[in-house]
Amino acid sequence: MSAFSSNSKINLADAFSKIPDYWSPRVAGDINDFQVKLAKFEGAFDWHCHEAEDELFLVVKGRLRMGLRDGDVDLEEGEFIIVPHGTEHKPEALSDECHVLMLEPKTTLNTGTEVTERTVADPERL
Repeated sequence: MSAFSSNSKINLADAFSKIPDYWSPRVAGDINDFQVKLAKFEGAFDWHCHEAEDELFLVVKGRLRMGLRDGDVDLEEGEFIIVPHGTEHKPEALSDECHVLMLEPKTTLNTGTEVTERTVADPERL
């Protein structure tokens, strides 16, 4: 059961302080068939894509590079990018630590179509 109920406010700094590890998204809330997920990023993740799911990445703290096959996009705090389904991408923290809010369908695996040791099949709830 989530520590956050659907009608309570969420303080992002407090929520991120409850995440002890990198690249392991946590569910902060549900919106219909979508989830709000929070994750801390450090270094680079793996190239991957999602065949059916679009993803929104909002940088809350730090700097993020979204590696794309046709050119990288660097994001600062308060900026977001939507990665359309079928687009290969590779998130990378440009700062020591990057806090990211993601909005994506509940079916989205963090490693996309590939299942690896970094796959989080059933993310914990905050």
